[in-house]
Amino acid sequence: MMEPPTSWSDLSARKQTIARHFAQANTYDQHAYIQQHICQDLLARIAHRSQDSVLEVGAGTGQMTQLLATALQSKRWIINELCAKQTAHLHSILPTAQLRIGDAETMDLDANHSLIISANAIQWFDDPLRFISQSSMRLKTGGQLLLSTFTANNFLQIKSLTGQGLHYPNITAWQAALHDHGFDQIQLSTQRFDIPFAKPYEVLKHMKVTGVSTNQTQLLRAGEESEATPFTWTKARLQQFEREYWQKFSGQDDHGQPCVYLTYEALIINAYQP
Repeated sequence: MMEPPTSWSDLSARKQTIARHFAQANTYDQHAYIQQHICQDLLARIAHRSQDSVLEVGAGTGQMTQLLATALQSKRWIINELCAKQTAHLHSILPTAQLRIGDAETMDLDANHSLIISANAIQWFDDPLRFISQSSMRLKTGGQLLLSTFTANNFLQIKSLTGQGLHYPNITAWQAALHDHGFDQIQLSTQRFDIPFAKPYEVLKHMKVTGVSTNQTQLLRAGEESEATPFTWTKARLQQFEREYWQKFSGQDDHGQPCVYLTYEALIINAYQP
């Protein structure tokens, strides 16, 4: 069942920008192999294959949704996604799901869920830590909260060279939020991936096709829509970026060829409502 999608005008300027970036990432699944690996990891951590009610937040292109549809049985499915472009595709994966298209931070996503899961999405929230308090109200007793986000080491090379990037709460802040909202059996773990690319320009292309365009990351910081000036690439800036990238973040790949690295560092959060 498809809920009426949130009107574009209902989204903040920041969320409109995020939705537009991911709508333009037409080859996302071909390049988002780290995200796919993280989804597989989340799937392995789900405690029960039979659920009463599953809420997925930030489904995107359905990488996690596809795994859930294959591996789980649930009496109720609610799938949330910001970008309306994904509506038909997500419905094709899980025809019985209620699709809630819009901003997960502000819309009603129901309660009494036995599993709330989110893969690679909540770092785009205005207030990621608030997702913990929202989840505590939406989970039933004994329900599982399972999510992946990223740490401050994510894309560390880009932040170092351009000053651009999202703000990621640290592990201590996540731990405190989970504890303050009564979760137990709390497990937090990180996974780091240093991905080789033939040259710095390939890093930028990779980020673009996975929806993370570095010319807008500063604009995407919460609360800065009117004050921030978008990062703009010039020929001189690109040349400096490539030169410094080789100087600071180069090495050899598995075949002994020169390369540069881009770091992903995922944070996996697994906790239960007592």
